[in-house]
Amino acid sequence: MSRTVEAQAPVSAPVQAAYSYCEAVTGQQARNFAYGIRLLPADKRQAMSALYAFSRRVDDIGDGTLANDAKQTRLEETRALLGRVRADAVAEDDTDPVAVALADAARRFPIPLDGLDELIDGVLMDVHGESYETWDDLKTYCRCVAGAIGRLSLGVFGTQPGAPGIERAPEYADTLGLALQLTNILRDVREDAGNGRTYLPSDDLAKFGCSTGFDGPVPPPGSDFAGLVHFEVRRARALFAEGYRLLPMLDRRSGACVAAMAGIYRRLLDRIERDPEAVLRGRVSLPGREKAYVAVRGLSGLDTRYVSRQTARRRV
Repeated sequence: MSRTVEAQAPVSAPVQAAYSYCEAVTGQQARNFAYGIRLLPADKRQAMSALYAFSRRVDDIGDGTLANDAKQTRLEETRALLGRVRADAVAEDDTDPVAVALADAARRFPIPLDGLDELIDGVLMDVHGESYETWDDLKTYCRCVAGAIGRLSLGVFGTQPGAPGIERAPEYADTLGLALQLTNILRDVREDAGNGRTYLPSDDLAKFGCSTGFDGPVPPPGSDFAGLVHFEVRRARALFAEGYRLLPMLDRRSGACVAAMAGIYRRLLDRIERDPEAVLRGRVSLPGREKAYVAVRGLSGLDTRYVSRQTARRRV
């Protein structure tokens, strides 16, 4: 998927205001994401903010306090709005800034908007109280709520013409989304349990004696909670390793953005692995200085060069 829009038309005042709104939402509510996209040129950064703001709206409906039937109605209304965006039927002076910004981004970049339909489908799984018996079951959910975001983002980033293996770029973007989502699930296991949600596969929970759930700051009695966490960390690391093969296919700044966002989550995995029970005591996070270091590392291209060398060795 190469960038198809070479010359960008100027942004009108109403559209610029809509993008500013989306960037404000992103900066306030998605600090890890914001660290990555600040490395992008303005047009891509704005498009990514529009994608985030729409996605956040969908997530907020699913996580809100409305009754489930009301949530479902709101989600279908949001799907109808997406249909208007897809049909290029959102005017620049529309009163919904997220719709205005997303419609402009979709005109400027080859964004596969069906990915946002998948996101809505995934949030509907939450509304319906879905649980997941196996990793394959959970993957279906993760592909909807995170893999799809990876593929949407690739529509903004574009790929470098002639990059080896470029036909697999959407697959790698999807896999990287799965890695980030599994990291989120580990980080938020106590918070999700408090909201009545369990995402980790029931097969895995049973294997490590954790089927009773996580309703307190200590593991279930008699469980091997550390073993469960280390098992899921290894799975996430394998997904990161596969998804990182996307990096050499991106231009320098898009690659830096992806490396920064993924790098923050990989460091979260490191912290979780060192102290598994920390996720039961509160949310594990990185200090700002460490996020800044990851962003600089991404901009330097170290991760991209490493992946390129590893890929070249595999081809020899």
